[in-house]
This record gives sequence, structure tokens and C-alpha cells, in this order.
Amino acid sequence: MPLKYLHTMVRVKDLEKSMAFYALLGLQETRRIDSEAGRFSLIFMAPPGQEDCPVELTYNWDGDDALPTDGRHFGHLAYEVDNIYEMCQHLMDNGVTINRPPREGRMAFVRSPDNISVELLQAGDNLPIAEPWASMENTGHW
Repeated sequence: MPLKYLHTMVRVKDLEKSMAFYALLGLQETRRIDSEAGRFSLIFMAPPGQEDCPVELTYNWDGDDALPTDGRHFGHLAYEVDNIYEMCQHLMDNGVTINRPPREGRMAFVRSPDNISVELLQAGDNLPIAEPWASMENTGHW
């Protein structure tokens, strides 16, 4: 039986902060479901032209006691980027901590406001090793 990828769901505590974070990565809202009866919102965000690969942000209007504090039950989201150094600089310029910098020009990790790990991978070959990334230490965990 063939399978079709639908989406990855993450629970969020602050919908606006989380949407702003994913927008910094380049994702756009593609669909939204607000359930008055269920008191929740589902916001689907995806890179332009890749609407079939969304992340679903699940926001419970009355809070979510089931939301883990570190999000480690999840793993990570992964996105390919055209220039990992430019993306990491863009995120840092907007207050996002680079938990695992792209020292080798290939891979970095950041965390969303809800502690969801996001892996950024350089498209194609590694970029040439460059500062400040090459000597930047890890911050926290990913």
C-alpha cells in the first residue's frame, strides 16, 4: 500500500511567536483551521512552491498542559537552504540562537520558540569554511 507524506505536526504555546519563527525560515501560511467547538487552531506553513510539505502548528486556545518543556519527544524538522551562512545570519539578526553553527558549511540547528529542533542543510556541496561560523561554539542543545 503506497504512502503519501501529509505533514509534520508540532504543538505551540505562543502562536504568533511560532508563526514568526517559521516565517523567518521562509515558510508561509498555506491553510488555517480554527475550531470554535474544539478551541484550537491548526496553521499549516510551507516553503513557497512546496505546499505539499507543510508543518502543522497546533495551538490550543486554552493552553496545553500536555506540551513537553523540551520538545525532545519529537526529533527535528529539516529544511534545505541555498546558503546556510546567509540563513543563519538572517536568523541571528532576528534574535534566533544558532544552537549548532554551520562550522563546516553544511549543517546547523536552531530551535523554535517551542523548543522544536530545526535542522538547516546546505543545498549541494558544503560552502567553504568561513568565520564567524568556523570558530563559533555550540549554544545549548539541539
